Amino acid sequence: MATERFPLKSAQFRREREASWRELEELLDRIDEGGLRHLDHDEARRLPTLHRMVTSSLSVARAISLDQNLLEYLTHLACRSHLIVYAGRREPLRAFAAFFGTRLPRLVRAQWRFVALAAGCFVLGLVTGWLLVHADPTRFYSFVPNSMAGSRTPEASDAELRAALHAQTTNDWLAAFASFLFGNNARVGMLCLFVGFAAGVPVAFVLFQNGLSLGAMAALYASRGLGTEFWGWVLPHGVTELLAAFLCGASGFVFGTSLLFPGRASRLENLSRRGRAAGLVVLGAVGLFFVAALFEGFFRQLVHATPVRYATAAAMTLVWIGYFGFAGRKGAHDALED
Repeated sequence: MATERFPLKSAQFRREREASWRELEELLDRIDEGGLRHLDHDEARRLPTLHRMVTSSLSVARAISLDQNLLEYLTHLACRSHLIVYAGRREPLRAFAAFFGTRLPRLVRAQWRFVALAAGCFVLGLVTGWLLVHADPTRFYSFVPNSMAGSRTPEASDAELRAALHAQTTNDWLAAFASFLFGNNARVGMLCLFVGFAAGVPVAFVLFQNGLSLGAMAALYASRGLGTEFWGWVLPHGVTELLAAFLCGASGFVFGTSLLFPGRASRLENLSRRGRAAGLVVLGAVGLFFVAALFEGFFRQLVHATPVRYATAAAMTLVWIGYFGFAGRKGAHDALED
């Protein structure tokens, strides 16, 4: 009786799972012929699931001692799928290209509402700082730290303020202000991610406060008729730098909403699922901070014509709109990373 039940168990086991094995085998054959580009997006996304199913089947088959031919088949199939699903991730250049070429823009598009919310908090702070300092210049000291302001305060002359924006050589205050902007925005970005665990509320405050400082400085320059020149100096690197800060802020909001509104999943499960994507967006933001640093280190010292600065800022804006708006919309080769 026992010998009759064993083949029955083996046949039932195979009948219940064989369809997924065959599906995986067909996908692997197509990949062997022409690579992952021979799969559409849905098929590429399903490949890791099928791999997990076959490894689970192999584990069960070993546990209940099914026939040797079936074990060998499942072992071979699991090894083939493992190489496709995981081996490619060990190629740094390929992973780097896939991340920045497709995955990052897709993740940002998925989080666009949070990016808009982060930008809104910053802009609200910027407008508030500008209006308050414009109405009362003494408020400047409350919003702009000494490390950022240096000697360029409401007491500085117009000539001193203008000279800082068009210095032909490195100006101590200009370098300090630039360093403050980059270091502060990078710090703000990382801080937004960390404080996101506090239900996301501090994220809005951090972004708002950062906007206050820039708005106050802008109001000072505008009061001397130098507003256009000031923004021409800030925007070429600021477009990229602030965008990176907004991405970090959006990730902080993602963490906060994952804890506040877990949905049907537990808070831990929801945080694990959405938190991984948010962390990857922060990783991409680090790349943007690096790009901004290149502009900060070279462009600011070499280009002093205000129209050229505005043209560069407009060009960078179009670049980022095109990148985050359209990159990664086609192709399925990166779907294994999703």
